[in-house]
Amino acid sequence: MDELSRFLLSQPPEPPVLDSVDAWWTRHLALALRFSTPVDVAFAGGFSADRLAYAFASGYHSALRALLPGLPREHRYALCATEAQGGHPAAMATRLSGPSGGPWRLEGTKTFVTLGRAADELLVVATEGQDERGRNRLRLVRLDARRAGVSLSDLPPPPFVPELPHAELRLEAVEVLPGEVLPGDGYERFVKPFRTVEDCHVFAAVLGWLLQVARRSGWPDETREGLLALGVMLRGLALAHPAAPETHLALAGAMDLLRGQLETLAPLWERVDVTTRERWERDRLLLQVAGKARAKRRESARDKLSLVVRT
Repeated sequence: MDELSRFLLSQPPEPPVLDSVDAWWTRHLALALRFSTPVDVAFAGGFSADRLAYAFASGYHSALRALLPGLPREHRYALCATEAQGGHPAAMATRLSGPSGGPWRLEGTKTFVTLGRAADELLVVATEGQDERGRNRLRLVRLDARRAGVSLSDLPPPPFVPELPHAELRLEAVEVLPGEVLPGDGYERFVKPFRTVEDCHVFAAVLGWLLQVARRSGWPDETREGLLALGVMLRGLALAHPAAPETHLALAGAMDLLRGQLETLAPLWERVDVTTRERWERDRLLLQVAGKARAKRRESARDKLSLVVRT
């Protein structure tokens, strides 16, 4: 934490111009070589981004490496879960079949892949059939994005953070090697905890970006210190167990504090350069994505902890 704090408080706050995903990746990779903990890379990546889109990209990529510590830092990854019917386990129709005397194969479509064609490797959630209760048995497959049968088609830019690419993924008889099917339940082990891990790392990156804006725009010391304090809180949560209800409640509280902090920042944006201010007004909707899922996670954590108290 000491090295990260020094970086956030002493690094020159003028970010380099990042005019492409490749430019973001070059900067992010340099920081990944400097900081060993994914959440620290997320913070530093956010601080070093010239726009919210690339702060998010650093948080998202760092979250995947926190979820799967064995992933080499040199590659760009994308989690491929969402399908036409959504991202719930029952919605997964992409199928992993085999091996009955032959290789594993993947077939299906994912409708929304963050980073899209910029990803080097894909982390694909697929079903290998139903269990005795009729529920999908899900696995996670780590796949080279250039494998034969893999097709990524660019989606139109969204209304916010349009610099961040997204794509639709089609998988047609894609051969999968045995070691590419990761052990464990694909939903419980990977997809479900990733929602918490992603929130911790993405919002850490957002706070890093806001601290950079605060420093170069002359925001009050108390404001900068408040952003740093929130960042320290999120860093601790990023290192906590992502499935624990205590983590979920603390994260919900931290995000409440962040929303309150954002409200107090409103008059300070007048001090910020026009380009950054206009991007913020366009992109801040990103922070509201998945609000219903977060509310449901909070209520579930409350129910679990109240049950413990009653027993």
